[in-house]
Amino acid sequence: MQSLQGKIAVVTGGSRDIGRSICIHLAQLGAKVVVNYFHSEENANATIEMIRQNGGEAIAIKADVSQLNQIKHLKEETIKAFGSKVDILVNNAGGLFARKTLQEFDETFYNLVMGVNFKSTVFVSQVFENLMSSGSSIINISSQAARDGGGGGSALYSSSKGAVTTFTRAMAKELGPKGIRVNAVCPGLIGTKFHDDFTTNDIREKVASVTPLRREGTADEVAELVAYLASDKASFINGNNIDINGGLAFS
Repeated sequence: MQSLQGKIAVVTGGSRDIGRSICIHLAQLGAKVVVNYFHSEENANATIEMIRQNGGEAIAIKADVSQLNQIKHLKEETIKAFGSKVDILVNNAGGLFARKTLQEFDETFYNLVMGVNFKSTVFVSQVFENLMSSGSSIINISSQAARDGGGGGSALYSSSKGAVTTFTRAMAKELGPKGIRVNAVCPGLIGTKFHDDFTTNDIREKVASVTPLRREGTADEVAELVAYLASDKASFINGNNIDINGGLAFS
């Protein structure tokens, strides 16, 4: 993997699971990392400590990235810490929150899911774009659910990730002429707290059993792909939504 020495990376939702692994991998390659979090300062500080123990440099910044004013705060604090340049932006913040059918969710729940998963991706990209120059990279975290509609009760989550997938393609066209690459990673079943909370063991075992590789993926495997897309090794990859699901679904 090519070094990311001297690069500045911002990772939303970077305090645990896939976000934490992404932060650690980017830092291991030499990037200075902004670990964004909202709910858990403890998890964010633990991520920072893991990075520092390996000789990396990182800071934690609290911000609800579904709110434009807090995204602007995230940008201001990033500039204070590392200057007016961002080379790598990872829009990872997201969540399912609950499994609800069409008749069960209300407008408040709709705004929550769409805000954290899609609105955050749109406005974090908008706010940080003017800190990014040719050679920079935006990586969005979408989902296999964007392709297949997800499991029961995840219509809004799946739809929000479908929006992320389409936004990725649109931004690749818009920002490509500026030399900013935009890609997305679309994880399938990854062994994280997300599925600990929202997917039963029976379902997880069933999905793993029909996956060609016969297992769940890991957060580190997703992070390795993100780190590659962030590097100059991926300098001609733009506008892709890359599946990482053990062969369960593919184009």
